[in-house]
Amino acid sequence: MEKKIILADLFYLPSLEFFTAIHGADLLVLEDRDTYQKQSYRNRSQIRLANKVETLSVPVLEGNKKVHYTEVNIDYSQKWKNVHLRGIQSSYGKAPFFEYYFPYFEQVFHRNIDKLYEFNLELLTVCLKLMRVKTQVTLASQVDESTSCEDIRGIIVTKESYKHREIYHPQPYTQLFGLDFVSNLSVIDLLFCEGPHANEVLAQSKKNK
Repeated sequence: MEKKIILADLFYLPSLEFFTAIHGADLLVLEDRDTYQKQSYRNRSQIRLANKVETLSVPVLEGNKKVHYTEVNIDYSQKWKNVHLRGIQSSYGKAPFFEYYFPYFEQVFHRNIDKLYEFNLELLTVCLKLMRVKTQVTLASQVDESTSCEDIRGIIVTKESYKHREIYHPQPYTQLFGLDFVSNLSVIDLLFCEGPHANEVLAQSKKNK
């Protein structure tokens, strides 16, 4: 049986659309040869607060230049880290699986990793581990260019809704705030609320099952 290989961009605490897109992949190949793109999911993610959806954005130092993504440094002169951790705690502190999963994320934040790419990769690794998926992860620079794969680079963008793409069909699950389900938040929303059931929700969220 042929392996399912997906080539994708690396994002910050990626959305449910991203995880739906890579669901079931044997190998996830992450692009690491491109230049950094502003106003993308590379440094932003969305969580649900009590009365609104909050965008968490990681400030970077070289965001205005054409710098290789793997060389972009995080700006720790800004107090974003505490804002993000407090935001996640206030959003999900009462979620069923928060106390089990949060320390894994907190540990990555407290390492003060310099490079945005490395930081995002560490967080993605935690997400995959907590979802107990068997997908292996590697970098595009380490894969033969002739390798056959499904290429989803440049498809999941901030400028248009997931509704315009044929990837993600929201599968409601129990969230903490409000009666109306909010779709396509960061995967941490699903993890903290559903725990081990998260992978099953993703499987049901595929638009073309």
